[in-house]
Amino acid sequence: MQRNTRQRRAIRRVFMNAGRPLTPEEVLEYGQQIVPSLGLATVYRNVKTLAGEGWLSEVVLPGGGLRYELADRPHHHHFLCRSCDQAFDVHRCPDEVEAMAPDGFEVDSHELILFGLCAACA
Repeated sequence: MQRNTRQRRAIRRVFMNAGRPLTPEEVLEYGQQIVPSLGLATVYRNVKTLAGEGWLSEVVLPGGGLRYELADRPHHHHFLCRSCDQAFDVHRCPDEVEAMAPDGFEVDSHELILFGLCAACA
């Protein structure tokens, strides 16, 4: 059992308020607004622990590095901004995902990643 330190509480709060996948560096930036002494090694250690406990899940985006988000999220996809490198949630699936597979293939899951410029960068 891990201790519930103020650093860990700050990291949890960052994820609960973020609403999107975060890099450890983003967690550090937002977390330092809550606990100014928070360090990057502490973020990495806690994020890894929280993912191991099933509270966070890893989000792997091509060219975007490893990110984390709350694990109890319903099925969704991601948008990666090519300018600021921030990831955002996409809450809708195309209706015809299964029809996109080659004839005779059976789809059992899918992942969709959109790339472009976020509203702030556009």
